[in-house]
Amino acid sequence: MTRVQFRYSFRLYPSAGQRTALARAFGCARVVYNDALRARETARTEGLPFPKTADLSRTLITKAKQTPERTWLGEVSAVVLQQSLRDLDAAYKNFFDGLKGKRPRMGAPRYKSRKDTRQAVRFTANARWSITPGGKLRLPKIGDLKVKWSRTLPSTPSTVTVMKDSAGRYFASFVVETGPQEVLPETTPELGIDLGLGHFAVLSDGTKIDSPRFLRRAEKRLKKAQRALSRKEKGGKNRDKARFRVARAHARVADARREFHHRLSTQLIRENQAIAVEDLAVKGLARTRLAKSVHDAGWSAFVAMLEYKAARYGRVFVRIGRFEPTSQVCSQCGVQDGPKPLHVRVWTCGACGAVLDRDINAAVNIAKAAGLAVSARGAQVRPGLVPAPRSEAGTHPTPQPSTAR
Repeated sequence: MTRVQFRYSFRLYPSAGQRTALARAFGCARVVYNDALRARETARTEGLPFPKTADLSRTLITKAKQTPERTWLGEVSAVVLQQSLRDLDAAYKNFFDGLKGKRPRMGAPRYKSRKDTRQAVRFTANARWSITPGGKLRLPKIGDLKVKWSRTLPSTPSTVTVMKDSAGRYFASFVVETGPQEVLPETTPELGIDLGLGHFAVLSDGTKIDSPRFLRRAEKRLKKAQRALSRKEKGGKNRDKARFRVARAHARVADARREFHHRLSTQLIRENQAIAVEDLAVKGLARTRLAKSVHDAGWSAFVAMLEYKAARYGRVFVRIGRFEPTSQVCSQCGVQDGPKPLHVRVWTCGACGAVLDRDINAAVNIAKAAGLAVSARGAQVRPGLVPAPRSEAGTHPTPQPSTAR
């Protein structure tokens, strides 16, 4: 039986005292993380063995609490501090796996800053956190936090992560496991999706979904808030207030984009048995003059949603290589007609004469490259003229008898 882990996030509304306790937990976790990173970097510089997590826990948590300089570590749950060391282990593992080619390369672990506006702490089952009968989240040495429940958890969560974002909002992220009970009934349609900027998504059945362009629509408001921030004196309270206004404006844009991605991905997963997308080079496109539009579209987040929802609901999800010539091949006859400039949105196949919409044709080819059974009719704008056989084309050298009456 296959079980998959998912995260459910809910908004938290801590009181003033609880915000202070959470700030203390964030700070203690950050200090332990930095102390462990410093110990390992010192050992590497001096050529000493790599300190193990158990040794770091004993030195930096258990013994440190008994010193005057680190007495305040005892004011937070020990599980939070232990999980901070686990986070450092994960950071090192990802770094070394990137060097070995097991995953995309990423930088070495860095020290966490107290000025970072995004903070998080994690509580496992050992921390004995719970959800009260009244629907509040009870955390050790923090208290009962008010939660805005938007839906019911499908199973008992194993861990909860409390996060604070740049806009000063608090969230609780629960890790839960789901089984095969959420698999949707099988359906017939199979779909190819071509992601773009003119239209956010073009489907192989001919449907075109407009790009909401949330960032572009909010640019005027964002510029006004950013201009007000730049005029505030550094270090002042008014600057902090202006910074929160900028962060909240960006948070509204991100929330709207995420909501759009969730609604569309859920709809596509429910209505189709198989979905194919192209593996786009988002990092490369983000270095061009289209960078702002590329980030505004959020293709990577949308594709990630399609992938995990397909796994959750028993659908088929396929990525095809980014070097497939989906815009060059006629979906009617399969002849490759060569590359075309971006301003060419409709083109005529030189082999079969079909007049093809560039985006729909690409979506059909994406589905075919993934091995899905789709119809190529959606790619055709109108039926092309069927080329006459060579024996009937052109002018005959001798007059032919007329068949007209």
